[in-house]
Amino acid sequence: MQLHEKNIVVIGAARSGLAAAKLLKRNGAHVLLSEFGEINDVTQQELRELGIRFEHHGHSNTAYQADVAVVSPGIPDEAPIVASYLQSKKPVLSEIELASRFCTAPMIAVTGSNGKTTVASWLGHVWSSAGHPHHVAGNIGTAFSDIAENCSADHWAILEVSSFQLDHINRFHPRVSSILNITPDHLDRYQNQFNRYVASKMRIISNQTRNDIFVYWNDDVHIKASLKQHPASCTSWTFSASTPVNRGIFLDNDTLTWSFDNLHTPLMAASEISLPGSHNLLNAMATALIARAGGIPDVAIRTALSNFRGVEHRLELVRELQGVRYYNDSKATNVDAVWHALQSLPSPIVLIMGGQDKGNDYSKLADVLREKTCAVIAIGKAIPMLMDQVKPHVSAFQTAETMQEAVHKAQSLSIGGASVLLSPACASFDMFRNYEHRGLEFKSAVMALEAQS
Repeated sequence: MQLHEKNIVVIGAARSGLAAAKLLKRNGAHVLLSEFGEINDVTQQELRELGIRFEHHGHSNTAYQADVAVVSPGIPDEAPIVASYLQSKKPVLSEIELASRFCTAPMIAVTGSNGKTTVASWLGHVWSSAGHPHHVAGNIGTAFSDIAENCSADHWAILEVSSFQLDHINRFHPRVSSILNITPDHLDRYQNQFNRYVASKMRIISNQTRNDIFVYWNDDVHIKASLKQHPASCTSWTFSASTPVNRGIFLDNDTLTWSFDNLHTPLMAASEISLPGSHNLLNAMATALIARAGGIPDVAIRTALSNFRGVEHRLELVRELQGVRYYNDSKATNVDAVWHALQSLPSPIVLIMGGQDKGNDYSKLADVLREKTCAVIAIGKAIPMLMDQVKPHVSAFQTAETMQEAVHKAQSLSIGGASVLLSPACASFDMFRNYEHRGLEFKSAVMALEAQS
């Protein structure tokens, strides 16, 4: 891409859009940052100091007339400005596609409906344990565009990538890719067609060759069905906790075991893994396999799997008060994530859930709700759906207008030693800026609780 010859519009001025605009400006592009909503005063001042043109409160005619559009992951294809570029056949790039063109380091790309933040963070911990230079970025907090130019050939770029970020790639080429799992999520962005969501995830391997490695969960029927229809050009390694695999890692008598070259070699006991839950066993196996693909020695893998402390907003123990443990699982933004969270904690559980619905089928939680919960407190715009699909399966169902109210109600309902779990199954944008803001509000409310007499 000859940037000095291109007029480029960056659509969306959130974290990744701002980083993309800065990257383009540093490399001589004529860039316009265009935001439909409002850009705050601090960001406006920063953009002026950097000499980056910007607009907000709508997209101007100029924004529609660039040579290339870079789209932030929060902007759907149905947005008129994105649709205009797609219809005119002009290049539309995701921010990770753009950033990858400035990265000389080998890339690891991790996606999945659940677990990708944990695995990407865990991989960063593995690389640190091994003393290997790396950067962790992408959907995880630091935009890829912010660090891409700092990733030299002796580094690794470890990236968490979402389906939205994969929607507009064309040359993005990870050395190691991974799909942890695929379950229904974000169907509101894919016209309620699950196959479109699956196809988006599978794009992660679209540019890989036989010299690259694809790591995936051997028990995921959707990944395997897609691979049967469109065989991967790269080398595939798999992980499974239920059955042996030909090339990869599996569970053999409660031991994580390598399977390569017709040899089974133990790595470590499953009991040594630091994070609890069956889903974290799979996350640990994926982490180990990706690390092996990156050349990390077994000793560093074992160390990192046994002492990793987890990720904020993912089954995070906030506090114990009067025998009640409060857990922040704000990052659980789909039904499958809530199922795993409930399975990971002892019953009874007071569950706080809800937010902005994404086309979820909450009735899939019916059995685990009956088994594990003593009460559900619903919040946000999803309350009507939760009343319809969740209330019939729980012994107590209440609603709350704020997070503070939800936490206070949960405290009252948890008398007798129940755990309190925030695990929303929904997006956060109806009440909060993002899932981090939601989790912080939950933690603040929990820490403000006083003991009940």
